[in-house]
Amino acid sequence: MLPEPDAQLCHALASDLRAAGYASAALRDAWGAQADDAVARGLRGPAELALAGRDDALAVLGRLWGLGLTVSRAEADAALPALGVDGAAALGLVALDADTGRVRPAVLVRPQAFGDEEGEVEWWIASDLDEAALGGPLPEDHVLGVGGASQTLARLQLTRRGGTALDLGTGCGIQALRLRRLVDRVVATDISERALRFTRLNALLNDVDGIETRLGSLFEPVGDETFDRVASNPPFVITPRVEGVPAYEYRDGGMEGDALVATVIREVGAHLAPGGIAQSLGNWEYHDGESGLDRVRGWVGDGLDAWVIEREVLDPLAYAELWVRDGGTVPGTPAYARLIEAWLDDFARRGVTGVGFGYVLVRKPLAGSPTLTRYERVAGGGEAGFGPHLADCLAAHDRAALLDDDDLADSVLRVAPDVTEARHHRPGEGDPSVIELRQGGGFARTMEVDPALAALVGACDGDLPVGTLVDAIAQLMEVDAAHLRADVLPRVRELLVTGFLSFED
Repeated sequence: MLPEPDAQLCHALASDLRAAGYASAALRDAWGAQADDAVARGLRGPAELALAGRDDALAVLGRLWGLGLTVSRAEADAALPALGVDGAAALGLVALDADTGRVRPAVLVRPQAFGDEEGEVEWWIASDLDEAALGGPLPEDHVLGVGGASQTLARLQLTRRGGTALDLGTGCGIQALRLRRLVDRVVATDISERALRFTRLNALLNDVDGIETRLGSLFEPVGDETFDRVASNPPFVITPRVEGVPAYEYRDGGMEGDALVATVIREVGAHLAPGGIAQSLGNWEYHDGESGLDRVRGWVGDGLDAWVIEREVLDPLAYAELWVRDGGTVPGTPAYARLIEAWLDDFARRGVTGVGFGYVLVRKPLAGSPTLTRYERVAGGGEAGFGPHLADCLAAHDRAALLDDDDLADSVLRVAPDVTEARHHRPGEGDPSVIELRQGGGFARTMEVDPALAALVGACDGDLPVGTLVDAIAQLMEVDAAHLRADVLPRVRELLVTGFLSFED
């Protein structure tokens, strides 16, 4: 078990890491961009080669806690003048090899750069050794560092401030750190005491207060408390409940199929304060004759706004291969084949034809009935700007929901700066057969429109009201203005909530 972190030792470690310049950009410069990408893929050879022969503090700490390699005691003591090897051992971060006297890493401590509207920050995040450092599959109580799912959820987070937040299934604590930048107090829960100790260690190491950790499953540790924000990267991986299949705590919630994700979505509404927002990741199953998105729709509680975005659907074999490899089992081995068969047998027994992955946002309205119900498949877009994009889209929806069609017609709108138009013509024809609006940022949506709506979007430059523009377009196209308004205005609402248009204040 990781020792309970000592604040004084954590502060000494932070001082040493800071003095060594132990930061993401510095490490990338030290071992090179290609090696940095290899490290992200679990390949440490190129980075190890690049640091060979160097004994400066950055290189020593990079080998020890960035790559999970042994270093000499003299090198470690020199790189950690304030903490020392004995202090690092007291924190549970290193161990001394009795045979060689070398310092062996017990965990990884990696820099993690993060930026939001509050500015740029560089954290140091401690977590368990990965497959490369261990030289084999992970133990079932493994505490994951900042992986792809963690980064995705962090980038999805709205920048709305609040008083309290819940990080459900905190793991190493990265989401709790992120939420603390937006709220005064964070409650971080997990079923793993080891994970909670990592969370407390990382909070102390980065001098972040206001994070309270609680042990327990799902919402049990918070009773009937409510929060302004809830974030959860739950252990959503669908795992066969049969003997011989590893049940990794960081990804397996101990329930059959997608029941863990269903429970989180069903119960989170009871823990949202009025106006509160919960964001989570999840997997959901497709069964014969039943869409995964329809399953999610059935999980969302009454009285809640919901926006669910499905990013991809994997077939049973692709899903099994993804998560068997994730656990460190090598393709081509008997163990790999056995685990794949276990997954496929489980899916076949339960009639699972595919597994969706996506993002879930639910909100408790401040007052009145829900106004947002979106369940959609969106495959495009880069994740870097999803949080601000979602915040803008949600604000546009809320404003539009308060307007009837006459009020919307009186509104002045502006086309988003990342929107472009593409027209497709058949050879020899003057009029386009297809007109598309394309979004450069956000989810990179492509929307097919007719000439009237294309003309309206093109004219939305923040000058004239929508109704005036529609009337002018109707006159030019020689169509009835009232009919055109009735046709166009619902689609204008859709363009607002998807970020193609915005209100001109």
